[in-house]
Amino acid sequence: MRDIADNWKIVILLCLTLGMAPFFPEPHIWGKLKWIAGGAVGMKAMDWFDVLLHGFPFVLLLRLSILKISGKLN
Repeated sequence: MRDIADNWKIVILLCLTLGMAPFFPEPHIWGKLKWIAGGAVGMKAMDWFDVLLHGFPFVLLLRLSILKISGKLN
């Protein structure tokens, strides 16, 4: 599993597919983040799970970037 989480190509592919889907009328994660920024009024457990699901690839990308910058990743 660690090999997958450390693979730039796979992580970027996850960000572009799972992280951004569905794409129209706007990326799903973007709509959820705007909702949270607006106070998250009316968000239910399913909406929070949705944020975690669509946001996880970006967490992996951030982790990979930090490891690369700190020199802990070849």
